[in-house]
Amino acid sequence: MFWAFFKIGAFTLGGGFAMIPLMKVEMVDKQKWIKEEEFLDIIAVTQSAPGAVAINTSIYIGYKLYGFLGSCIAVLGTILPSFLIILFVALFYDDIKSSIYVKKAFKGIYPGIVVLILASAFNLRKAAFKTPTGVIIAVLSLVVLLIFDLHPIIVILVSGITGIVLQNRLRDPEERGDK
Repeated sequence: MFWAFFKIGAFTLGGGFAMIPLMKVEMVDKQKWIKEEEFLDIIAVTQSAPGAVAINTSIYIGYKLYGFLGSCIAVLGTILPSFLIILFVALFYDDIKSSIYVKKAFKGIYPGIVVLILASAFNLRKAAFKTPTGVIIAVLSLVVLLIFDLHPIIVILVSGITGIVLQNRLRDPEERGDK
């Protein structure tokens, strides 16, 4: 399990959202530790919790597989590559910061990161758009973010409250406790 998470951590630039497609391939498709539907639910839950999505997901999956020790091993595998890379960069930053090859490499890496994040969004659509309510909330959230430049935390809070209110109103009266 450590090596599965280590590979993901080692080959992901761009943060937690860029890790999601790699985690899906490794955890769902290759290792078959969890099913795709469960993976999407895990991503939705870990996005809601404070902290990095990749770390939260590693903790969740590691714990699900092997308990507390599994979560520790998964997190160590996820963060160790980043730690080592940052340590290396810090040691040699002055030597490499002006390198034309480093600059060119990052010009190639940035578009790849954007594609990984878009792939994550594409995969998450299954979890987010299960109901018409989810589609409406997503469209309105996007409009508010892009046009009104509202802070993402406010959008998240309002979306959550809206989901609670709308889902409660759309449920069967007996489920709500109405007579």
